Amino acid sequence: MIYLDHSATSPILPCVKTAMLEALDKYFGNASALHTQGHLAKEQIELARARVAKLINADPKEIIFTSGGSESNNTVINTFRNKTIAFSAIEHPSIIEPAKKYAKTFVEIPVDNSGIVSLQNLPKTDLCSIMLANNELGTIEPVEKIVSLKRSTFYHSDLTQAVGKLPIDVKKLNLDYATFSAHKIGGPTGIGVLYVKQGAPLTPLILGGHQEHKLRAGTYNTAAIIGLGVAAQYAIDQNAPKLYKKQILPLRNQLAALILDNIPHSSLNTPLEHSLPNILNASFQAAEGESIQLYLDLKKNICVSTGSACASGDAKPSHVLMATTNDAEVAHSSIRFSLGLDTTESDILAVIDVLPEIVANLQSISTIKIKEK
Repeated sequence: MIYLDHSATSPILPCVKTAMLEALDKYFGNASALHTQGHLAKEQIELARARVAKLINADPKEIIFTSGGSESNNTVINTFRNKTIAFSAIEHPSIIEPAKKYAKTFVEIPVDNSGIVSLQNLPKTDLCSIMLANNELGTIEPVEKIVSLKRSTFYHSDLTQAVGKLPIDVKKLNLDYATFSAHKIGGPTGIGVLYVKQGAPLTPLILGGHQEHKLRAGTYNTAAIIGLGVAAQYAIDQNAPKLYKKQILPLRNQLAALILDNIPHSSLNTPLEHSLPNILNASFQAAEGESIQLYLDLKKNICVSTGSACASGDAKPSHVLMATTNDAEVAHSSIRFSLGLDTTESDILAVIDVLPEIVANLQSISTIKIKEK
Protein backbone atom coordinates (compact mmCIF):
# COMPACT_ATOMS: atom_id res chain seq x y z
CA MET A 1 0.00 0.00 0.00
CA ILE A 2 1.08 3.55 -0.79
CA TYR A 3 -0.53 5.92 1.69
CA LEU A 4 -0.78 9.55 0.60
CA ASP A 5 -3.71 10.70 2.73
CA HIS A 6 -1.94 11.90 5.86
CA SER A 7 -4.03 15.07 6.01
CA ALA A 8 -7.07 12.90 6.67
CA THR A 9 -5.26 10.87 9.30
CA SER A 10 -1.73 9.60 9.84
CA PRO A 11 -0.90 6.04 10.88
CA ILE A 12 -0.36 5.78 14.61
CA LEU A 13 3.30 6.00 15.58
CA PRO A 14 4.81 2.78 17.04
CA CYS A 15 5.91 4.65 20.18
CA VAL A 16 2.35 5.95 20.61
CA LYS A 17 0.86 2.49 20.22
CA THR A 18 3.28 1.05 22.77
CA ALA A 19 2.49 3.81 25.27
CA MET A 20 -1.25 3.39 24.86
CA LEU A 21 -1.13 -0.38 25.30
CA GLU A 22 0.91 0.12 28.47
CA ALA A 23 -1.60 2.72 29.64
CA LEU A 24 -4.49 0.29 29.28
CA ASP A 25 -2.73 -2.01 31.78
CA LYS A 26 -1.05 0.44 34.15
CA TYR A 27 -3.19 3.59 34.10
CA PHE A 28 -6.73 2.25 33.85
CA GLY A 29 -7.98 4.11 36.92
CA ASN A 30 -10.37 7.03 36.72
CA ALA A 31 -8.13 10.10 36.84
CA SER A 32 -10.72 11.91 38.97
CA ALA A 33 -10.58 9.29 41.71
CA LEU A 34 -8.72 9.93 44.96
CA HIS A 35 -7.07 6.52 45.26
CA THR A 36 -3.56 5.62 44.07
CA GLN A 37 -4.68 4.21 40.73
CA GLY A 38 -6.52 7.45 40.02
CA HIS A 39 -3.47 9.52 40.95
CA LEU A 40 -1.26 7.46 38.62
CA ALA A 41 -3.60 8.14 35.72
CA LYS A 42 -3.82 11.84 36.59
CA GLU A 43 -0.01 12.15 36.66
CA GLN A 44 0.21 10.74 33.15
CA ILE A 45 -2.48 13.12 31.92
CA GLU A 46 -0.60 16.10 33.31
CA LEU A 47 2.61 14.87 31.72
CA ALA A 48 0.80 14.73 28.38
CA ARG A 49 -0.59 18.21 28.97
CA ALA A 50 2.91 19.58 29.52
CA ARG A 51 4.17 17.92 26.34
CA VAL A 52 1.33 19.29 24.24
CA ALA A 53 1.85 22.75 25.71
CA LYS A 54 5.54 22.64 24.83
CA LEU A 55 4.73 21.69 21.23
CA ILE A 56 2.92 25.00 20.66
CA ASN A 57 4.72 27.10 23.35
CA ALA A 58 1.74 27.40 25.68
CA ASP A 59 1.34 27.11 29.43
CA PRO A 60 0.02 23.67 30.49
CA LYS A 61 -2.85 25.43 32.30
CA GLU A 62 -4.00 26.76 28.92
CA ILE A 63 -4.47 23.27 27.44
CA ILE A 64 -7.86 21.54 27.51
CA PHE A 65 -8.35 18.00 26.20
CA THR A 66 -11.39 17.32 24.01
CA SER A 67 -12.62 14.53 21.75
CA GLY A 68 -11.03 16.13 18.67
CA GLY A 69 -10.58 19.22 16.58
CA SER A 70 -14.25 19.50 15.70
CA GLU A 71 -15.32 19.61 19.34
CA SER A 72 -12.58 22.11 20.10
CA ASN A 73 -13.70 24.35 17.23
CA ASN A 74 -17.35 24.10 18.25
CA THR A 75 -16.44 25.04 21.82
CA VAL A 76 -14.75 28.23 20.67
CA ILE A 77 -17.69 29.20 18.45
CA ASN A 78 -20.18 28.36 21.19
CA THR A 79 -18.37 30.81 23.47
CA PHE A 80 -19.32 33.60 21.06
CA ARG A 81 -22.94 32.58 20.58
CA ASN A 82 -25.08 35.63 19.68
CA LYS A 83 -21.91 37.64 18.98
CA THR A 84 -20.34 38.74 15.71
CA ILE A 85 -18.02 36.14 14.19
CA ALA A 86 -15.75 36.31 11.14
CA PHE A 87 -14.13 33.34 9.45
CA SER A 88 -12.35 32.68 6.18
CA ALA A 89 -14.23 31.14 3.27
CA ILE A 90 -11.97 28.07 3.44
CA GLU A 91 -12.33 27.20 7.12
CA HIS A 92 -13.16 23.68 8.24
CA PRO A 93 -16.92 22.92 8.41
CA SER A 94 -16.64 22.61 12.20
CA ILE A 95 -16.05 26.37 12.22
CA ILE A 96 -18.33 27.46 9.40
CA GLU A 97 -21.46 25.51 10.33
CA PRO A 98 -21.69 26.44 14.05
CA ALA A 99 -20.73 30.04 13.26
CA LYS A 100 -23.56 30.36 10.77
CA LYS A 101 -25.96 28.76 13.23
CA TYR A 102 -25.03 30.53 16.47
CA ALA A 103 -23.58 33.92 15.56
CA LYS A 104 -25.74 37.01 15.80
CA THR A 105 -23.92 38.16 12.69
CA PHE A 106 -21.30 36.27 10.71
CA VAL A 107 -18.91 37.46 8.03
CA GLU A 108 -17.26 35.10 5.55
CA ILE A 109 -13.91 36.60 4.58
CA PRO A 110 -12.99 36.00 0.92
CA VAL A 111 -9.70 34.51 -0.25
CA ASP A 112 -7.69 34.90 -3.44
CA ASN A 113 -7.09 32.11 -5.95
CA SER A 114 -4.27 30.76 -3.78
CA GLY A 115 -6.49 30.60 -0.72
CA ILE A 116 -4.90 33.58 1.04
CA VAL A 117 -7.25 35.66 3.18
CA SER A 118 -7.82 39.19 1.95
CA LEU A 119 -6.39 41.57 4.56
CA GLN A 120 -8.43 44.40 3.06
CA ASN A 121 -11.68 42.62 3.91
CA LEU A 122 -11.16 42.00 7.63
CA PRO A 123 -14.26 43.17 9.52
CA LYS A 124 -14.59 44.36 13.10
CA THR A 125 -16.00 41.43 15.07
CA ASP A 126 -16.02 39.80 18.49
CA LEU A 127 -14.21 36.72 17.17
CA CYS A 128 -12.16 36.09 14.05
CA SER A 129 -11.23 32.52 13.11
CA ILE A 130 -8.51 31.94 10.51
CA MET A 131 -6.85 28.54 10.15
CA LEU A 132 -3.06 28.58 10.05
CA ALA A 133 -2.93 26.17 7.11
CA ASN A 134 -5.73 24.86 4.94
CA ASN A 135 -6.53 21.16 4.99
CA GLU A 136 -7.28 20.82 1.26
CA LEU A 137 -4.79 23.18 -0.38
CA GLY A 138 -2.09 23.43 2.28
CA THR A 139 -2.15 27.22 1.96
CA ILE A 140 -0.44 28.96 4.90
CA GLU A 141 -2.33 32.02 6.12
CA PRO A 142 -0.69 35.21 7.47
CA VAL A 143 -2.25 34.70 10.89
CA GLU A 144 0.32 36.73 12.83
CA LYS A 145 -0.26 39.68 10.48
CA ILE A 146 -4.04 39.33 10.72
CA VAL A 147 -3.98 39.35 14.52
CA SER A 148 -1.65 42.36 14.57
CA LEU A 149 -4.26 44.42 12.70
CA LYS A 150 -6.54 44.13 15.77
CA ARG A 151 -9.79 44.20 13.85
CA SER A 152 -11.41 41.66 16.20
CA THR A 153 -11.56 41.41 19.97
CA PHE A 154 -10.49 37.76 20.07
CA TYR A 155 -8.68 35.50 17.59
CA HIS A 156 -8.80 31.76 16.99
CA SER A 157 -6.77 29.60 14.64
CA ASP A 158 -7.32 25.99 13.67
CA LEU A 159 -3.81 24.49 13.78
CA THR A 160 -4.85 20.96 12.86
CA GLN A 161 -2.90 20.65 9.61
CA ALA A 162 -0.01 22.88 10.65
CA VAL A 163 1.01 21.15 13.89
CA GLY A 164 4.08 19.03 13.30
CA LYS A 165 4.63 20.53 9.85
CA LEU A 166 5.38 24.12 10.87
CA PRO A 167 7.05 25.57 13.98
CA ILE A 168 4.17 26.93 16.06
CA ASP A 169 4.28 29.50 18.84
CA VAL A 170 0.83 30.58 20.02
CA LYS A 171 2.40 33.42 22.01
CA LYS A 172 4.17 34.84 18.97
CA LEU A 173 0.98 34.45 16.94
CA ASN A 174 -0.81 36.22 19.83
CA LEU A 175 -3.78 33.87 19.63
CA ASP A 176 -6.58 33.72 22.18
CA TYR A 177 -7.67 30.24 21.06
CA ALA A 178 -6.11 27.43 19.04
CA THR A 179 -7.25 23.92 18.22
CA PHE A 180 -5.91 20.69 16.74
CA SER A 181 -6.26 16.90 16.70
CA ALA A 182 -3.89 14.11 17.70
CA HIS A 183 -4.40 11.88 14.69
CA LYS A 184 -2.71 14.29 12.27
CA ILE A 185 0.64 13.88 14.06
CA GLY A 186 0.69 10.12 14.58
CA GLY A 187 -1.50 10.10 17.67
CA PRO A 188 -4.83 8.31 18.14
CA THR A 189 -8.20 9.42 16.82
CA GLY A 190 -10.81 10.70 19.27
CA ILE A 191 -8.60 13.11 21.18
CA GLY A 192 -8.03 16.80 20.54
CA VAL A 193 -6.63 19.99 22.00
CA LEU A 194 -8.17 23.34 22.84
CA TYR A 195 -5.74 26.10 23.75
CA VAL A 196 -7.31 28.98 25.66
CA LYS A 197 -5.09 31.95 26.50
CA GLN A 198 -5.23 32.88 30.16
CA GLY A 199 -7.95 35.50 30.62
CA ALA A 200 -9.86 34.64 27.43
CA PRO A 201 -13.52 33.71 27.98
CA LEU A 202 -14.73 30.15 27.43
CA THR A 203 -18.23 28.71 27.67
CA PRO A 204 -18.15 24.91 28.15
CA LEU A 205 -19.79 22.93 25.38
CA ILE A 206 -20.16 19.78 27.52
CA LEU A 207 -21.48 20.12 31.07
CA GLY A 208 -21.87 17.68 33.93
CA GLY A 209 -18.46 17.20 35.48
CA HIS A 210 -15.54 18.97 37.12
CA GLN A 211 -12.89 17.77 34.67
CA GLU A 212 -10.60 20.27 32.95
CA HIS A 213 -11.39 22.93 35.55
CA LYS A 214 -15.10 22.52 34.79
CA LEU A 215 -14.48 23.62 31.19
CA ARG A 216 -14.97 20.22 29.55
CA ALA A 217 -16.93 17.56 31.44
CA GLY A 218 -16.46 13.85 30.92
CA THR A 219 -14.30 11.00 32.18
CA TYR A 220 -10.75 11.36 30.92
CA ASN A 221 -9.78 9.26 27.89
CA THR A 222 -6.51 8.48 29.62
CA ALA A 223 -4.93 6.13 27.06
CA ALA A 224 -5.69 8.50 24.18
CA ILE A 225 -4.40 11.52 26.10
CA ILE A 226 -1.17 9.64 26.87
CA GLY A 227 -0.92 8.75 23.17
CA LEU A 228 -1.34 12.39 22.22
CA GLY A 229 1.38 13.39 24.66
CA VAL A 230 3.80 10.85 23.23
CA ALA A 231 3.02 12.00 19.68
CA ALA A 232 3.65 15.60 20.71
CA GLN A 233 6.95 14.68 22.33
CA TYR A 234 7.96 12.73 19.23
CA ALA A 235 7.33 15.79 17.06
CA ILE A 236 9.45 17.87 19.45
CA ASP A 237 12.31 15.37 19.71
CA GLN A 238 12.47 14.74 15.98
CA ASN A 239 12.05 18.42 15.09
CA ALA A 240 9.27 17.30 12.76
CA PRO A 241 8.86 20.64 10.94
CA LYS A 242 12.54 20.53 9.95
CA LEU A 243 12.18 16.95 8.70
CA TYR A 244 9.14 17.86 6.62
CA LYS A 245 10.99 20.75 5.05
CA LYS A 246 14.13 18.72 4.34
CA GLN A 247 12.68 15.34 3.34
CA ILE A 248 9.07 15.79 2.30
CA LEU A 249 8.98 19.18 0.57
CA PRO A 250 11.29 17.98 -2.25
CA LEU A 251 9.09 14.91 -2.78
CA ARG A 252 5.94 17.05 -2.86
CA ASN A 253 7.53 19.36 -5.42
CA GLN A 254 8.75 16.40 -7.45
CA LEU A 255 5.23 15.01 -7.58
CA ALA A 256 3.90 18.41 -8.70
CA ALA A 257 6.44 18.66 -11.52
CA LEU A 258 5.82 15.09 -12.69
CA ILE A 259 2.06 15.63 -12.80
CA LEU A 260 2.38 18.74 -14.93
CA ASP A 261 4.97 17.11 -17.21
CA ASN A 262 3.19 13.78 -17.71
CA ILE A 263 -0.54 14.47 -17.53
CA PRO A 264 -2.05 16.77 -20.16
CA HIS A 265 -4.71 19.24 -18.98
CA SER A 266 -3.61 19.00 -15.35
CA SER A 267 -3.16 21.98 -13.05
CA LEU A 268 -2.13 22.69 -9.48
CA ASN A 269 -4.45 24.22 -6.90
CA THR A 270 -1.84 24.31 -4.13
CA PRO A 271 0.32 27.46 -4.10
CA LEU A 272 3.70 25.76 -3.82
CA GLU A 273 5.55 28.86 -2.65
CA HIS A 274 3.43 29.42 0.47
CA SER A 275 1.94 26.11 1.53
CA LEU A 276 2.59 23.22 3.86
CA PRO A 277 5.43 20.96 2.68
CA ASN A 278 3.31 17.84 2.47
CA ILE A 279 0.08 18.78 0.66
CA LEU A 280 -0.47 18.89 -3.10
CA ASN A 281 -3.91 19.52 -4.58
CA ALA A 282 -4.17 19.02 -8.34
CA SER A 283 -7.02 19.02 -10.86
CA PHE A 284 -7.38 16.95 -14.01
CA GLN A 285 -9.75 18.32 -16.64
CA ALA A 286 -12.62 16.01 -17.68
CA ALA A 287 -11.66 13.38 -15.11
CA GLU A 288 -13.77 13.10 -11.96
CA GLY A 289 -11.72 13.20 -8.79
CA GLU A 290 -13.68 10.45 -7.04
CA SER A 291 -13.17 8.13 -10.02
CA ILE A 292 -9.42 8.79 -9.97
CA GLN A 293 -9.38 8.12 -6.24
CA LEU A 294 -11.26 4.83 -6.61
CA TYR A 295 -9.06 3.60 -9.48
CA LEU A 296 -5.90 4.38 -7.52
CA ASP A 297 -7.26 2.58 -4.49
CA LEU A 298 -8.92 -0.47 -6.02
CA LYS A 299 -6.48 -1.10 -8.86
CA LYS A 300 -3.17 0.05 -7.41
CA ASN A 301 -3.68 0.21 -3.61
CA ILE A 302 -2.75 3.89 -3.54
CA CYS A 303 -4.64 5.98 -0.98
CA VAL A 304 -5.38 9.62 -1.80
CA SER A 305 -8.30 11.98 -1.20
CA THR A 306 -10.60 14.23 -3.17
CA GLY A 307 -10.40 16.85 -0.42
CA SER A 308 -11.42 16.95 3.22
CA ALA A 309 -12.22 13.50 4.58
CA CYS A 310 -14.88 15.14 6.75
CA ALA A 311 -16.86 15.91 3.57
CA SER A 312 -16.55 12.45 2.03
CA GLY A 313 -19.82 11.36 0.45
CA ASP A 314 -21.01 14.93 -0.11
CA ALA A 315 -21.84 15.42 -3.80
CA LYS A 316 -21.31 19.17 -3.54
CA PRO A 317 -18.03 20.53 -4.87
CA SER A 318 -15.39 21.44 -2.31
CA HIS A 319 -16.25 24.77 -0.70
CA VAL A 320 -12.52 25.46 -0.49
CA LEU A 321 -11.94 25.09 -4.22
CA MET A 322 -15.13 26.96 -5.02
CA ALA A 323 -13.84 29.83 -2.88
CA THR A 324 -10.50 29.89 -4.73
CA THR A 325 -11.58 29.03 -8.30
CA ASN A 326 -15.36 29.47 -8.47
CA ASP A 327 -15.25 26.56 -10.91
CA ALA A 328 -17.23 23.42 -10.07
CA GLU A 329 -15.45 21.39 -12.76
CA VAL A 330 -12.06 22.18 -11.25
CA ALA A 331 -13.38 21.27 -7.81
CA HIS A 332 -14.90 17.99 -8.96
CA SER A 333 -11.72 16.97 -10.80
CA SER A 334 -9.35 17.56 -7.89
CA ILE A 335 -7.18 15.14 -5.95
CA ARG A 336 -5.34 15.87 -2.72
CA PHE A 337 -2.06 14.08 -2.18
CA SER A 338 -0.82 14.46 1.41
CA LEU A 339 2.55 13.02 2.29
CA GLY A 340 3.96 11.85 5.61
CA LEU A 341 7.41 11.28 7.05
CA ASP A 342 7.28 7.69 5.81
CA THR A 343 6.70 8.75 2.17
CA THR A 344 9.55 7.84 -0.19
CA GLU A 345 10.57 8.75 -3.73
CA SER A 346 9.53 5.27 -4.86
CA ASP A 347 5.99 6.10 -3.67
CA ILE A 348 5.97 9.23 -5.82
CA LEU A 349 7.28 7.37 -8.87
CA ALA A 350 4.72 4.60 -8.36
CA VAL A 351 1.91 7.16 -8.47
CA ILE A 352 3.21 8.73 -11.66
CA ASP A 353 3.63 5.26 -13.18
CA VAL A 354 -0.16 4.73 -13.11
CA LEU A 355 -1.86 8.10 -12.76
CA PRO A 356 -1.45 9.36 -16.37
CA GLU A 357 -3.16 6.28 -17.80
CA ILE A 358 -6.00 6.45 -15.28
CA VAL A 359 -6.65 10.11 -16.07
CA ALA A 360 -6.40 9.52 -19.83
CA ASN A 361 -8.90 6.66 -19.69
CA LEU A 362 -11.39 8.76 -17.71
CA GLN A 363 -10.95 11.70 -20.06
CA SER A 364 -11.63 9.47 -23.05
CA ILE A 365 -15.12 8.58 -21.79
CA SER A 366 -15.98 11.93 -20.26
CA THR A 367 -18.82 14.08 -21.57
CA ILE A 368 -17.00 17.20 -20.36
CA LYS A 369 -15.19 19.11 -23.08
CA ILE A 370 -11.56 19.85 -22.33
CA LYS A 371 -10.72 23.53 -22.36
CA GLU A 372 -7.56 24.24 -24.30
CA LYS A 373 -5.38 26.90 -22.70
